[in-house]
Amino acid sequence: MTATAAEEWKHWSDGRAATVSAPHGQLALTGTHWLAPEPTEIPGLPGVWWADAEGVRLRAAAADGITVAGADAPVDGEVLLRPDTDPAADTAVLGELLLVPIEREGEPALRVFDPQSPRRASFAGISAYPYAPEWAVPAVFTPFEDATEQAVLVPNADGRERPLEVTGTIAFTVAGEHRTLTVSRSGNGRLSGVIADATSGRDTYRFRFVTLPAPDPDGRTVLDLNRAYLPPCAFADHFICPFPPPGNRLDFAVEAGEKLVLTR
Repeated sequence: MTATAAEEWKHWSDGRAATVSAPHGQLALTGTHWLAPEPTEIPGLPGVWWADAEGVRLRAAAADGITVAGADAPVDGEVLLRPDTDPAADTAVLGELLLVPIEREGEPALRVFDPQSPRRASFAGISAYPYAPEWAVPAVFTPFEDATEQAVLVPNADGRERPLEVTGTIAFTVAGEHRTLTVSRSGNGRLSGVIADATSGRDTYRFRFVTLPAPDPDGRTVLDLNRAYLPPCAFADHFICPFPPPGNRLDFAVEAGEKLVLTR
């Protein structure tokens, strides 16, 4: 273990705790409200809300005090809020609340982030295994045939099944075990996966996420399980998180990475 590697991991770990506990971080999420085509009220929010093919729509009066980010005045009438899947996504604020329109599998919703959420107030950190260099290992990425994405139907944290887009596998050897994992590839080339292991649901949360650097032209990358991290649904019940796809449940204990959310 080099001091540099340990220091980089500590910096990453501290940054994770700061990010999730920020005023509008993951711990602040208090609701994900799925919207229908008919205008309806959302508990705790003024105005009426609905959705159409373009995004989330709001009808409110200036006195309600909802302001779209970048606007000079509160909404007075009807406004369109484009979801997070749109390059020109919108957000709105109401006092301390951050209102974020989202879209998942064609279904629109509004997320409400409240800095005063009980989960944020009780947060005491993220427990993690000590850094250990043996859990950072070489890996080789192999894309699926013709480099096409595949959709795997997996359960989600909200009890529904949704397709998870995956693009290939990584092969690696860790703790004397040779294994493969199914992963996705993002626009910047990085790889990500959803995994579980023999510690899941016992010493660690029921599943975790991993991110790998973009592989080189030969598919070589690094799987650093010291940076296995908790999914958003570990911090707030209103997040949708995919469970591990078939084959991503390792049959040995990965004693590395984040473990659990600590509370006061």
